[in-house]
Amino acid sequence: MFNDSENVYLRHNVLAEPLFNQWYAWPYLIAPQTAAMYVANWHLKIMQSFVAAPQTHAAALKNPAMIGGPFMNYDASRIAEVKALINKTTGEQADLLELAEGIKTLNLMLSGEAAGYSMEPLYPRTPDCLRGMVELVYDLNNNPSARFIEGLLYRSKFYKPSSQSVVLSPIKRDDRPFILSTPRLDEEGSVRLNLPFGDEAYDLLFKMKVEPRPFGEIKEAAGVANDQAAAFAGFFTPHGYRKYEPFEGDGVRVRYFGHACVVIESKDVSILIDPLISYECDSEVARFSFADTPDRIDYVLITHNHQDHCLIESLIQLRHKINNIIVPKSAGGTLADPSLKAILQNIGFRNVTEIDELQEIGIEGGSVTSVPFLGEHADLDIRTKTAHLVKLNGKKIMCAADSNNIEPRLYERVHAIVGDVDALFLGMECVGGPLTWLYGPLLTKPLARKMDQTRRFTGSDCARASEMIKRLNPKHVYVYAMGHEPWLTFLLSINYTPESPQITESDKLVEECRSRGVISERLFGRKTILL
Repeated sequence: MFNDSENVYLRHNVLAEPLFNQWYAWPYLIAPQTAAMYVANWHLKIMQSFVAAPQTHAAALKNPAMIGGPFMNYDASRIAEVKALINKTTGEQADLLELAEGIKTLNLMLSGEAAGYSMEPLYPRTPDCLRGMVELVYDLNNNPSARFIEGLLYRSKFYKPSSQSVVLSPIKRDDRPFILSTPRLDEEGSVRLNLPFGDEAYDLLFKMKVEPRPFGEIKEAAGVANDQAAAFAGFFTPHGYRKYEPFEGDGVRVRYFGHACVVIESKDVSILIDPLISYECDSEVARFSFADTPDRIDYVLITHNHQDHCLIESLIQLRHKINNIIVPKSAGGTLADPSLKAILQNIGFRNVTEIDELQEIGIEGGSVTSVPFLGEHADLDIRTKTAHLVKLNGKKIMCAADSNNIEPRLYERVHAIVGDVDALFLGMECVGGPLTWLYGPLLTKPLARKMDQTRRFTGSDCARASEMIKRLNPKHVYVYAMGHEPWLTFLLSINYTPESPQITESDKLVEECRSRGVISERLFGRKTILL
């Protein structure tokens, strides 16, 4: 236990899990309209299923193929705690449950009664909880829908920052259990900070990885009770850690941090794309960690609004050093596509800028251009997605994330505008889960299984990736965003074998590129590339 006046550092093996109502927080648990649907149609249903038949959940998780499904990773000894969380949810989240029911009722009314005639008679019949916060609209084919006025929702009783918290605990190994289907119950040795994500205490706390502060100062700022002070003290050390080494060269350094996370640097600017940062822990897999992120991050670029590309867990820990965030522009108020800009602003991020398709934003020594990409969203009308083309010191680096080259003419047209690229980073998760794996809780009507299985979160296979490469003519091709680093199982539950299509297809692409004289590799763990 430290004295309150003793200067300490935050250890680098402290796991910081953001929670909403004790469930792992990702962007769709921030926006009120989507949070309501996930609480009603995912969290409560999973908990009720577990209480009714915990043995079913335990049996399912013995099958690796079922990890990532709607099964809780607890045994029957936790039933009482889960029952308590059900009661807490139905009480404290009553407003969100009302909102979810209102959304379902409104959508059913529109699908049954809005037949191309004026919407005006339907406004008085809109569920009371939504009146004044939605606009009823048709598209040009007379398909009805509701547009949420998100600014009003965030300022209503439906936005619940009091339900946000961060749980700190020691992390010693990479293989965290899959988190999206299991609430976080209290565990020995963990400390929950009951502060909204936007609280400046988090910036103070995570800055202490490199700048020591008095223990009493951070204990008070974080609101740690006396009975948890000893456990909280265990997360700190009087000793500093290794210092970040900035890039001082004349060219461009690209560092791969795992999955879709890369840092692009010149001696004048630092750019972090899709931050998903590993912790320091015992592992045979070499990696970069938070200690290897720049002391000042000039720009964070987000490619799309999925939990493995816009990770609140990493973003909160980096917020104190981020100057600007650039996010793809959303469709504006649809249930499936909430504004990512509004989500980040409401959890404490400043200088958040939306970038539209083929818009270019100037940066020191170059620019960032939004390049449209297709696929990965199960044919839903989701606009919050972009590939980023970074031009820096005369080099062009395109991070295409999970782009599925469904229509090769797209990149023919893109090339006519941006020209050849020097390095292409491309995801090849060419199987992917079905629509309902991620968006099922947002559906107000059942989707036929045959339809669901055809609408998947897929990236390019070898043939489609090859067509993209032919059109963009890169000198380097790197396959990334495959989700196979061991520290990603808690989000993606991916377990590849050498025979998995994602591996065989990416192997074929790498071999094809090399046969044509293109530098190519499927990335894993960490990699430094100098351009």
